[in-house]
Amino acid sequence: MPLHVPPAPAPALRSVLAALGSPSAVREARTPALRSAVGPLSAEHPLPVHVLDRGGPGGLGPATRLAGWRFQIRSAERAVAAADTMLTPDGWAFSHFFEGPYIGSTELALRQAEAAATAYQPRLLSIPDLYMLALWLHEDIEADASGGSPAPADLLVPLAPAPPGIAAHRPHRVADLLPVITTRIAPGPGPLLGSPA
Repeated sequence: MPLHVPPAPAPALRSVLAALGSPSAVREARTPALRSAVGPLSAEHPLPVHVLDRGGPGGLGPATRLAGWRFQIRSAERAVAAADTMLTPDGWAFSHFFEGPYIGSTELALRQAEAAATAYQPRLLSIPDLYMLALWLHEDIEADASGGSPAPADLLVPLAPAPPGIAAHRPHRVADLLPVITTRIAPGPGPLLGSPA
């Protein structure tokens, strides 16, 4: 079933297209693949990037917040880099280009999700405390992509490289994976006096 990719804010897309059209922005990018790309570059597959914070309001557990929009930068038939945008006091603005293992991993996870029997709204979920990024497949395809938290029936697909003990590219229900994640990022009481650190 096709993914229902939410439309990115128009200023976010414009800022990425302006950066792609700027020879100095592309030349100064720290992405060899982007600098050496032959032919036209395009910004595709905008995904809202949400960050999972340790504690939600009132300490009620993890909460998510929209951190930006990520666009895959394609050259010919494949993604060669990504572009992030961020919300500033003046609106959405280009942040930076980058490359690395999450580019191909995101592309693979999106292809796998396209083949699913259920329709989803794709998002990215960043878990900074675990150095983890996951494709978040939200069941409410009409939801505002800038808000919300993972619902128990939503799916999380950890992208490679995933933290030890969490399988990359294997869909997990939020109800199953989120408790594992929150246990790992929850602040502990610290070592007791006299015990090994």
